[in-house]
Amino acid sequence: MALGVLNNISAIYAQNNLSNTQASLSKTLQQLSSGSRINSGADDAAGLSLANGLQASSTALTQSAKNASEGVDFLQVADGALSQVTSLLNRSITLATEASNGTLNGTQQGAADSEYQKILTEINTIGTNTEYNGINVFNNAANVYTSDGSTTQTYAGAALGAFSAGAIGLGGTVLNVVVGNTAVGTGSGGMDSLGNTIGANDLVMTDGSGSNPTYDLTALGVVGASTGTTAFAFSGTSGAYSARDITGSDIAAASVAGTDYAGNAITAGDAVYTDGAGNMYDLGTTAATTSFTPTGGNAATSLASASGAQAALSLINTAIKTVAADRGTLGANINTLSAVGNVMTMQSTNTLAAENDVTATDYGQATSDMSKFQILSQTGIAALSQANQSQQLITKLLQ
Repeated sequence: MALGVLNNISAIYAQNNLSNTQASLSKTLQQLSSGSRINSGADDAAGLSLANGLQASSTALTQSAKNASEGVDFLQVADGALSQVTSLLNRSITLATEASNGTLNGTQQGAADSEYQKILTEINTIGTNTEYNGINVFNNAANVYTSDGSTTQTYAGAALGAFSAGAIGLGGTVLNVVVGNTAVGTGSGGMDSLGNTIGANDLVMTDGSGSNPTYDLTALGVVGASTGTTAFAFSGTSGAYSARDITGSDIAAASVAGTDYAGNAITAGDAVYTDGAGNMYDLGTTAATTSFTPTGGNAATSLASASGAQAALSLINTAIKTVAADRGTLGANINTLSAVGNVMTMQSTNTLAAENDVTATDYGQATSDMSKFQILSQTGIAALSQANQSQQLITKLLQ
């Protein structure tokens, strides 16, 4: 090899190798300090894509487990409310059993019934006001959404439905007024279409439908229901009326448009009831006659008499069974969502483990590489120094 000073090839080789060694050492130190072997797309493009996908999946699974947990919380609120209803019903059993005894005087009988009616009111309040995050837990299903980022699944379960004393057979039936036929006549003996015995002085409504079903309004708990009267009053829900004395002559077709007491629009020709205070109630369209459509078939229960208490006792026992069945349904849904949450948690854990396998630094390998590159760096610097010194031999020839 000829001696020359224009290019120090040995030094160039040494410098290139030293540069590569320093880059490798820097990458190894980055892996050791970050804990990840992939710190940029250049490190492992395919591995980075896989790791990002696994991370997104794990994030979705973690939130899905939380969603399932929140669904369980939703159902547990309903279950807790029904637990309180059961306690109230057990107190009702005590009251009904006591009131069924013929040894109570009128004041004592009335006191027992007063407490019982307050229990029914509280049950209605529980059904109306029990909420989770502003959502009524009886009228709405616990809709739970789960996903791993690519596939999804929804767990809903049927809502229990509007819950009240009437819904479990203890409250009076709510009667919604619709356009149809007027309440007429009385009956004696026999059964109405809901299985109620028709008393001699009961007010009976005959529906104008094809099968002409009859409803004993007195047995259904319409207040003041007797011969010659119908019973309408606004109940607080648009279009819903129930339980107050109103004579049929108070109902007439509206002659002009307007707004009724409940804020419902009155169209000319609608059946409108005007009470003694001048308040108008729009009962339907295009007819001055009305009919009742019961939303349930149970008469209002009362402990005001021994016979009424004995009848209520049987219905209360049935109500307890109904509530227990509802709690069983809730329990099954709670168990299902708990299992869903456990599955989501396990999937998230396994997905994180897979991501860790792809991205985590192998510290055994990395520390070995660091030692190697540190030695190569030191030898590279020594080689570069030697290559630079070899050029000094040229000066010997000039002496």
